Amino acid sequence: MATRAATLPPAKAADKAVHLQLNRLLASKTFSQVERLKRFISFIIAETVAGRAGDLKEYVIGVQVFGKEPSFDPRTDPIVRVQARRLRTRLARYYRDEGNSDELIIDLPKGGYAPVFRVRDGAPAGRRSLTATLASRNTVAVMPIADDSPAGSLDYFCRGLRDEIVHALTSIKALRVLAVRTDASAVDQFEGDSGDAALVITGGVRSARERLRVTIHLVDGASGFYLWSESLDIEQAEPLTGQEAIAKLVADKVAPEVESDGAPGARRQSDNLAARNLYLQGRYHLNQRTEDSLHKAVEFFEKAIVEDSQFSLAHSGVADAYGLLAHYGVLGPADVWAKAASSAASAVMLDGHSAEAHTSLAHVRATQDWDFNGAEGLFQKAIQLNPRYATAHHWYAMSCLVPLGRLDEALEQVLLAQSLDPVSSIIARDVAVIHYYRRDFDAALEQCDHTIELNPHFAPAYLTLGLVQEQRRDLDEAAAAFRRAVDLAPNSLRMQSALARTLALLGKPERALETLGTLEELAARRYVSPVEFMIATFAAGDRDAGYRWLGKACDDRCFEMLTLKVDPRFDAISGDARFAAVTARVGLG
Repeated sequence: MATRAATLPPAKAADKAVHLQLNRLLASKTFSQVERLKRFISFIIAETVAGRAGDLKEYVIGVQVFGKEPSFDPRTDPIVRVQARRLRTRLARYYRDEGNSDELIIDLPKGGYAPVFRVRDGAPAGRRSLTATLASRNTVAVMPIADDSPAGSLDYFCRGLRDEIVHALTSIKALRVLAVRTDASAVDQFEGDSGDAALVITGGVRSARERLRVTIHLVDGASGFYLWSESLDIEQAEPLTGQEAIAKLVADKVAPEVESDGAPGARRQSDNLAARNLYLQGRYHLNQRTEDSLHKAVEFFEKAIVEDSQFSLAHSGVADAYGLLAHYGVLGPADVWAKAASSAASAVMLDGHSAEAHTSLAHVRATQDWDFNGAEGLFQKAIQLNPRYATAHHWYAMSCLVPLGRLDEALEQVLLAQSLDPVSSIIARDVAVIHYYRRDFDAALEQCDHTIELNPHFAPAYLTLGLVQEQRRDLDEAAAAFRRAVDLAPNSLRMQSALARTLALLGKPERALETLGTLEELAARRYVSPVEFMIATFAAGDRDAGYRWLGKACDDRCFEMLTLKVDPRFDAISGDARFAAVTARVGLG
């Protein structure tokens, strides 16, 4: 057993290898024009890596991936089966052509929707053992209990004890109990059936007169180390009572090991129905990303706190809403910093196991403090607590990895977020944004089209579409996209300044000056982000004024400062010493 365990990499390394291989598939020519299949494979891989392969049923995939209504009936609508056949064909084509030298092979066996990961024959031994840990999260294998009595007469008791343990473990909601064959030797079983388990339970039974000595071990499936071991003496005359007591003890020991991986716990939910409903309404408005909806989100979250002041998720919502009001230039960052930071801290204090709370705090740390290393640790903690929380992956990408220029990792995280929440307009839009930062304008354009198809009334999608078309030098199309964004969000100064910039590039600098005058009038009545002045003045050709506004945006810690190193709009001035001084202030120099 020690030899086997020594070759196994940590689960995180295995997960990373799968995500890297997924990125290769998604970026390949084979998958370049099949967005449905991209969403399909991203979703089933995310679920499998998170330990939920058993939940991959036709209904779930139809609703989550293909946007079917809750009334979807797989018996009458074969879309999932049809797309699965297409996916198998594409995978075979990819590994035959583009991926013929890839070490890690992703396959979708017939008869199910859980992908299988295997290492190509000829790969190094250490890599070949990779697949043993890919499905390990939240999984346990209960091995047959050894009969160590002198006469070998306790087989009935050992079988009953194992069945009782399996029964107790299946009641743990976050846990998957692997089926283990009982027709092989213990060594063969451990080397085979338990290889996909994060935790392995073994043990033995001895007899002495009227008593039985039962020893149970809990073993880490990846490292092979013992995590826990205990011996108990029970009366041989009362086997059922003893088996039940041992099974309960094992379940109590295993539960914290898997619950720490972070399936959302009911204890984070308020017992107050009104508070929960207000919180859900707040999240709905938050996801719309308009000026009015963000203000409404704050109102609903704060009403939820009035109903239940100990409701961690509501405090997290307040932090997120105030943060986004600043990021979208609706309120001054200085006006919301204290509220966002204190609300995020309160959320963590009220529930230290909340992924939402840690994500809110990480977002504050990145966008307000520009402490990207500290934020990364908090984002990773949030993802560990709940790998299925899409916002953790989303904001980890946009407010931490993007500023640091780690765009490949950012794309990986945002695609994972999209696979977890395929109907989110803002996540879909931000997939396009990262392609835009990567200068992959064709992919960004395609993703903008997908986002608009998903939600034709989502103004930020048209804003990004305009930016992409501007970089493609299709300025008329860019102006048309910005005009649509202004129509959908007439109060958004960001949309108006973007349109003014494009009109200036079209040879109409007077429109930039006109927009600048409008911004100055508005600034007397409400907060106007220095970024909007910066865009208008640079577009009008006044570089000195543009740099003054850029410095003011840095003073205000505007969200756009996080993208100085990657946004193509800054390319024209990136070589200027004044620009370098600003990036150094942000900590990105």
